[in-house]
Amino acid sequence: MAIFPTKARLAHIVFEHDDRASRNFDVIVLILILGSVAVVILDSEPSINRKYQQILYILEWGFTILFTLEYSLRLWLSNKKWGYITSFYGVVDLLAIIPSYLSLFLLNTQFLVVIRGLRLLRVVRILKLGRYVKEGETLKSALRSSRTKIQLFVGSILTIVLIAGTVMFIVEGPESGFTSIPMSMYWAIVTLTTVGYGDITPVTPLGKFISSVIMLLGYAIIAVPTGIVSAELTQVKRDQAEGKKKQCVACRNWNDMDANYCKVCGEKG
Repeated sequence: MAIFPTKARLAHIVFEHDDRASRNFDVIVLILILGSVAVVILDSEPSINRKYQQILYILEWGFTILFTLEYSLRLWLSNKKWGYITSFYGVVDLLAIIPSYLSLFLLNTQFLVVIRGLRLLRVVRILKLGRYVKEGETLKSALRSSRTKIQLFVGSILTIVLIAGTVMFIVEGPESGFTSIPMSMYWAIVTLTTVGYGDITPVTPLGKFISSVIMLLGYAIIAVPTGIVSAELTQVKRDQAEGKKKQCVACRNWNDMDANYCKVCGEKG
C-alpha cells in the first residue's frame, strides 16, 4: 500500500470536492485565506503593527510560502497548465502571492494581498451552493442583454459630463477652482452623482444655477441603470417561466428555444 497518494489521487483532492479529503483540503485553504487577510488588516493598524510587527511579518510570509506551494502544486497537477494559468482562479491564485514578493522592492505593496479574499469564492463549491449558481446565471444573462443600453447610457453621461465641465470652466474659471476642463469634468461627475465633496464649488450666480440643474439631473438619471437591468431581469425570468429560453451547457447563457448554437460561445445544443 502506497504511503503517498498517486498524482491522479492528489489531483482529485486538489481540484475536486466530492469526497472528504478534497473537501478538507478546500476548507484548509479557506482557513488560510481568512487568516492571511486578517493578518494584513491587523498589520495596517499602527498600534497593532508597532506591538506585533515581527509576528505579523513572519505570519504573512508563512502564508505566502504556503500559497506559493499550493499554486505550484495546482500548476504541476493541471493537465492543461496554460488553461489553469489563464483561468479566473488561476489568475487570482497568482495575484494572491505576487504582492508579498513585490513588497521586497516596493513599499506597502504587501497590503494588496487582500486580493486573496477573491479566493473565498471557492466557498460556493465547498458549501454546495450550486443552487445559487442558476440565479447568478439569470442575473448575468440580464446584464448581458442590457449591455447595449447601458453602454448607450454611459456614453450619454460622459457627453453630459464633458459639456457641463466645459461650460463650468468657461463660466467659473481658475479663480473658483475650475483650473482646467478635466478638473471641471471631475466636479461635474461629483455633482451629477450627488456625492458633493465640496472641494470645488461655484461662486457666480450662473455657475450656481448650472450646478442646481446638474444636481436635479443627477437624481433623474441615477435610477436609469437599475431600471434597465430590472426590466431585462424580469424579461429573462418571464422567458424562463414560459419555456422560451434554454440554457447552454457550456457557458450557461440563456438562448432562444429554436437556437441550434449558443449565441455567446457557439456550443451546439
